[in-house]
Amino acid sequence: MEDRLSRLFNEFDRGKLSRRHLLQLLGAAAVAAPIGAYAQGSCGGDKVGTPQCSTKPMPPPFEPTGWKTVLLDHFTLQVVDLQREAAYYNALMSWKVRSNDGSTIVMDIGNIGSVIMKGGLVVPPPAAPPAPPADGARGAAPGGDAAAAGGRGGGRGPRTPPRAVWNNFCFGIDPWDTKKVEAALKSRGLNPVADHNGKDFFSFHVKDPDGFDLQISNGNKKNRRTTPAMGKLDGTPPFEPTGWETKFLDHISFEVTSYKETVAFYQALIGWIPGPDEGSLNETVIAPEIGGLLIRGQYNAFTPGAVMPTPRHAQFGHIAFGITPFDPDKVKAELEKRGLSASVDTGAIPTSPPSEKDIHTSSYKSYHTTTPNGYNLQISDHIVAKPMILG
Repeated sequence: MEDRLSRLFNEFDRGKLSRRHLLQLLGAAAVAAPIGAYAQGSCGGDKVGTPQCSTKPMPPPFEPTGWKTVLLDHFTLQVVDLQREAAYYNALMSWKVRSNDGSTIVMDIGNIGSVIMKGGLVVPPPAAPPAPPADGARGAAPGGDAAAAGGRGGGRGPRTPPRAVWNNFCFGIDPWDTKKVEAALKSRGLNPVADHNGKDFFSFHVKDPDGFDLQISNGNKKNRRTTPAMGKLDGTPPFEPTGWETKFLDHISFEVTSYKETVAFYQALIGWIPGPDEGSLNETVIAPEIGGLLIRGQYNAFTPGAVMPTPRHAQFGHIAFGITPFDPDKVKAELEKRGLSASVDTGAIPTSPPSEKDIHTSSYKSYHTTTPNGYNLQISDHIVAKPMILG
């Protein structure tokens, strides 16, 4: 399965497959995929094929633009402690500093894109804990079901307010003509906001269905990151550099309100390629040479009687980057030597074969760790386009 999809992406990249033909073949591949590949969504097991887990795609929200995403231009990350976060990525992931003015640090993510890190994130006070159940039963969920209070993925207690928020992504598209792009966005009711800089950076901000800030630009490999990154950080490194190279955007866990609507929006606007649909998430490809996303949402528009949650919201639940070299034991040892967590994630589920539960033999190898501002960073062995193991 993995080899088959890799071949499809390679043929598409070389111009041997049209986008329409690729989508048709990806649909066929999704039908043939083992159900375990998608079981970390909420529609695995006995829910497969049920009405509440419909895999029917949503029609496009507007006429497709025909644009293709050609570059991860940049992410924007806002944190509480800017210098510590930047130093961490520099030492752990070998991200290079392009500029640093004390309040904003721009870093190159290997050769795949950039991140604009900003300080000054204000963290709201934590929510008050819920009142205890009327019957006084410790740990019981509403209705007296103690089992429902926890389970896989954590309990229902209040979340700690985030100290790191990825709140924007910018992608270069092709073809680019500034006036035509603006007109196309306006004709689709997207209210573009221009954000140009100098003679070679042109872009527009729009909001996706949940109000997330999408920026589209004229970025491509010829007009971005053409000079070495020569910036400096303040202070000393938090630990000895690993020497790892960040090679690929493995995936973004993009948590949205109505995942089918989000998939259809990005497909129609900037040419992202929908993949297998599990009923609560879609494994979407930004572009084979860039990486992908797991677009997740508990609301399935085709579930009988479903009601759209309010207010709508979108966020990066976690982000995963492929690094090299990746030897499972050595990566774990290097993380732990630096006092960092190393939580194994092979994408395996209880019904997976034993080989998929052992990081030495699994087809997907990764660790989750935590940044200085408490963000969930995933490090994997995926450095080229492959089917994602949903994690």
